[in-house]
Amino acid sequence: MLEPLQYVLGLLSGSLVGFSLGLVGGGGSILAVPLMVYLVGVSSPHVAIGTSALAVAVNAATGLASHAREHTVKWRCGGMYAAAGVLGALGGSTIGKAFDGQKLLFLFALVMIVVGILMLRGRKALGIAGAQCNRENAPKVLGYGLGTGIFSGFFGIGGGFLIVPGLVASTSMPIINAVGTSLVAVTAFGLTTAANYAFSGLIDWALAGVFITGGIAGGFIGTIVAKRLSGTGTLTTVFAVLIFVVAAYMLVKSVGAIV
Repeated sequence: MLEPLQYVLGLLSGSLVGFSLGLVGGGGSILAVPLMVYLVGVSSPHVAIGTSALAVAVNAATGLASHAREHTVKWRCGGMYAAAGVLGALGGSTIGKAFDGQKLLFLFALVMIVVGILMLRGRKALGIAGAQCNRENAPKVLGYGLGTGIFSGFFGIGGGFLIVPGLVASTSMPIINAVGTSLVAVTAFGLTTAANYAFSGLIDWALAGVFITGGIAGGFIGTIVAKRLSGTGTLTTVFAVLIFVVAAYMLVKSVGAIV
């Protein structure tokens, strides 16, 4: 049982997570996991991963509704990506549960750094506004979806920081559309991972509820800001910088625990 202060910190953490999801379609579990472990004080990395997966999935669904109202979601692409990714997330989360928690966080941070570099390199590419998913790019979209799902499940993350670059790479859509569309897959991946962890009793339900409450408000604000930053390359830069900051912090913490 957590202390009252820990639930307050969970509420604040949830608002940050929701804001990130609304702003860049990612950062859900990438922020939630370290916040739960290092700020809220959840002692088990696996419980932090399972709880964050559930909270992020619900907050992503809320953010998806906001982006849908802004007409930034490409539903066919999101559905294809999510369908392939769910299979990968199921297998990845099964492997992740059996892996050492601290080493999992360390590997997680390394993956984030690679993704951040790739996003910065492509920040000047604004994408094709009318990009769609069709027979020609379907194999590529499904392949990226499967691979992202495996990473998402293994690291216990919603996968937004991997899904957004994957959607951009496989369809050439603008990042604002990738952000909105990614939330379809983030929701699906998160629920798949959460269900697997719940089966093993690795979810703190009360903390998840607090996180979700804070995330709803944060997600609404993040969506508004994302719309204003889209079309200039600024959104991509913000996306990458956020990845580097969190990855650096996680590397310092996880290396200390391993050594």
